[in-house]
Amino acid sequence: MSYGAARTFAATFKYLGIDAEPVPAGDEKTLELASRHTSGEECLPARVTLGNFLKITEEPGFDPSKAAFFMPTSEGPCRLGQYAPFMRFAFKDMGYDDLMILSPSSKDGYGDFGGLLESFVKLGWMGIVGSDALRKMLYKYRPYENEPGTVDEVYRKSLEDFSEVLEDRDIPLKKKLAALTFSLERARTGFRVVPVDWEKERLLIGVIGEIFCRMSTFSNQDLIRKLEGLGGQAWLSDISEWIWYTNEEEGDKLSLYNRKFSLDMITLMMKKYVQHKYEKKLLAPLEEEFAGLEEPHNVNEILKRSLYYLPSRGAKGEMTLSAGKAVYLYDKGVDGIIDISPFTCMNGVVAEAVYPEISRDHDDIPIRIFYFDGSTTNLENDLEIFMELARNYNRRKKKLRLKNQTV
Repeated sequence: MSYGAARTFAATFKYLGIDAEPVPAGDEKTLELASRHTSGEECLPARVTLGNFLKITEEPGFDPSKAAFFMPTSEGPCRLGQYAPFMRFAFKDMGYDDLMILSPSSKDGYGDFGGLLESFVKLGWMGIVGSDALRKMLYKYRPYENEPGTVDEVYRKSLEDFSEVLEDRDIPLKKKLAALTFSLERARTGFRVVPVDWEKERLLIGVIGEIFCRMSTFSNQDLIRKLEGLGGQAWLSDISEWIWYTNEEEGDKLSLYNRKFSLDMITLMMKKYVQHKYEKKLLAPLEEEFAGLEEPHNVNEILKRSLYYLPSRGAKGEMTLSAGKAVYLYDKGVDGIIDISPFTCMNGVVAEAVYPEISRDHDDIPIRIFYFDGSTTNLENDLEIFMELARNYNRRKKKLRLKNQTV
C-alpha cells in the first residue's frame, strides 16, 4: 500500500528465507496493462495492484512456477475481498495457472501463514510500525526543509537501514526488536540534522480515507506533496490503524459466537499484548518527535468517536474508522481534514454522507473528500480552495494544536 510498508514486508520474507521484492512503482504502464483484463468499472486499487503485478510478468526471465504474489484480502463491504480471486482469473486467462497468490485474510487477523505464523506476525508487525514511523517523520520534516529533497533522502536512507536490519539473518529473532529500535534512533538523528525552518507557517491537515489510495502516491497523484506546496503539513493515518481494527473485529466475532473464553481468544489477546509491547519499544526513541501528533493508544478511541455517526457494530471497515478518526483529528487541533478514496468506493461514499454532520458538530471544520479513478484531474485547484477554507478555520478555531518542533 506504500513503498515503505512493501519494502519492510519484503525484508520480512527475506529473513524467513524467501526471496521477495516490492512491486514496481505505479505509472501509466500500470493502468495500461490492467485495462487488458478489466472493464473500467473496477475500483482504482484493484487496477493498480493488478497492473503492477502484470509489469512483473513482463520482466525478462519471468517464470510463473517460481513466483508468488502477496495479495492480502479482507472481509466486509470492501471489494478488496475479491481482488485475489479476480487476479487468479486474470492470470489463468494468460496461461499462468501455476502462479501462486498468497492471500491471508482479515478474517483471522491475517494469521494464515502456517509454520511461519509466529515469526511472520512479529517481524511483519515490526516492519509496519517502523515504516509508519518513518513516513510520519517524513511528513513532519519535509514541509519545513530549507533545501528541497533533503528530507526525502534521509527518509530513503532510514527506510533502507531499517529494512536491512529487518532482513539480516545474522540477527536472531529475539534480538531483532532492539536492533530495529537502534535503527529508528539513527533515523531520528538523521532527520534532526536536516536544515529546517520551524518558523514557516504551515496548516496541519489530517488525511484519512481508503487505506490503499491514501498510501499510494501514484493512485492519489501525490496529493500530500501538492498539499505541502500549498502550505500544508499532512497527518496521514497509519497502516497499523487497520491492523488494530482487524484485531478488534476478530475479538468481536469470537464473542458473538460464544467463544469469548476460548483458546482462539487467548491467542488473540497474546498477539495484541505482544504488538503493543513491540510498538511501544520501537516508538520510544520518537516519542518527543510525535508530541502533538500522537496516534490513538487504542483503536477504540477512534471507534467510540464514530459511535454517533457510523457505529462499528453496524458499519464495518474504513468508513467507521474514517468517521471516528475525523473527530479524533479535530480533537487534536488540525486545521482541516481530507479523505482520499477511490471513485465509487462504498466506504468513501458512506463516510462522505456523514462528513457534513461531523463538520457541523465540530466547529464547522472543513472536511473534503477527494476521489481518484486513474484519470488526470486538476487537483491543485481543488486543493487551493480547500486550503483557503482551512486558513479561515485556523483563524477562528476553538481546538488549538499542540505544536512541536525538535531542535
